[in-house]
Amino acid sequence: MAGSARVVAATLITALLATACSQGSATRTEEPAAGGKVTLRYFTFSAAPDHVKDLDTIVAAFEKENPTVDVQVETAPYDQYFTKLQTSLAGQTAPDTFELNYENFVTYAGAGSLLDLGAAGGDTDTSGYATESLNAFKHEGKQFALPASFSTVVLLYNKDLFEKAGVPLPTADWTWKDEQAAAEKLTADGVFGDFQPVTFFEFYKALKQAGGEFMAGGKSTFNSPEGVKAAKWLVDKVGKTMPTEAEIGGTADYDTNLFKSGKLAMWHNGIWQFAGLKDVPFQWDVVVEPGDAQKASAVFHNSVAASATTKHPREAYAWAKFLSSSNVAATTRIASSWELPPVSDQAVLQGYLKDPVPANRQAVFDSLKSIALPPVIARQQEMQDAVTQELTEAAAGRKSVEEALTEAASKVDALLG
Repeated sequence: MAGSARVVAATLITALLATACSQGSATRTEEPAAGGKVTLRYFTFSAAPDHVKDLDTIVAAFEKENPTVDVQVETAPYDQYFTKLQTSLAGQTAPDTFELNYENFVTYAGAGSLLDLGAAGGDTDTSGYATESLNAFKHEGKQFALPASFSTVVLLYNKDLFEKAGVPLPTADWTWKDEQAAAEKLTADGVFGDFQPVTFFEFYKALKQAGGEFMAGGKSTFNSPEGVKAAKWLVDKVGKTMPTEAEIGGTADYDTNLFKSGKLAMWHNGIWQFAGLKDVPFQWDVVVEPGDAQKASAVFHNSVAASATTKHPREAYAWAKFLSSSNVAATTRIASSWELPPVSDQAVLQGYLKDPVPANRQAVFDSLKSIALPPVIARQQEMQDAVTQELTEAAAGRKSVEEALTEAASKVDALLG
């Protein structure tokens, strides 16, 4: 499954900018048999905290076209979202519809938690979607979610700090060595030069940048010379050009607050951060992340799924399709820098490039030229946790990088078995 899923996802990103999604309205729902309105719960992580009003705009447009439905939005931060979702599913209190990222899709679909949207009724015309994007959210031939957005990770940087220190600004040609040299010069007087979390998500990307692969032939391969180099790239920053675990102290959004306060020169993060940086009192911009043996940028994509236990399957499908493919949803995402809709309509995408902050928004699309996709297995969360846990041990100096990767590989192989 992991190998085929990666192939599907690889073709998906190309198709996102090559094939237009449907720009029409979603199917209108039927009048409830008992009269009155249907309340449809929608749970999301990407809307909070910066895009709740944008989601409200989409909800209002949907409810105008579907006057028998009230969409009730519920949000949670990403680091709490899946715990809450899993708890609600186990407790039979799941929301009717919810956001689901690609990495966790296989787990939820395989567990029977998702509604087959292809059999939910209503307008089932999906001809406007890219075939590859639909296939990415299929399981055993059934459409268990509809693709809604995608985003990339770039290198954000504080231009004022660079200029004050007399350090040349980052360019698309930078390598790890260039970033490290700049970070060392910028780390002084309470300013950190760099922030790149020592986690699974940063590791698999750094591994690809180093020329390695996470899995092959049904087993882990990241415990390799390239894997060691990638892990050391992350771990060696800790306590030198970025804060230690003790300094962060478990503080939520530590890196966001550090960058916003002007105390962080470079920040590896996603385009979903753009909206929250509109009013910072300094100049900033972005560039494609530096590579080592090659360039590789992380690309994430989210979908809308529905609970298998929803009592309103037709309404759930209508809302999922509207949120993922309507013109209102696409233009709202573009105007607010809320990730990107999976469309190729240049008129829509040009609105994204015209926004002056950050100035180098072209880097978002340039990052799609060489992508690093997350490895996906049925026991996804356990794999992510295992790798992050071992890397954390190495970052804290409790294990060597080699020991941490050996142990992580053993844990991942056990999950694959």
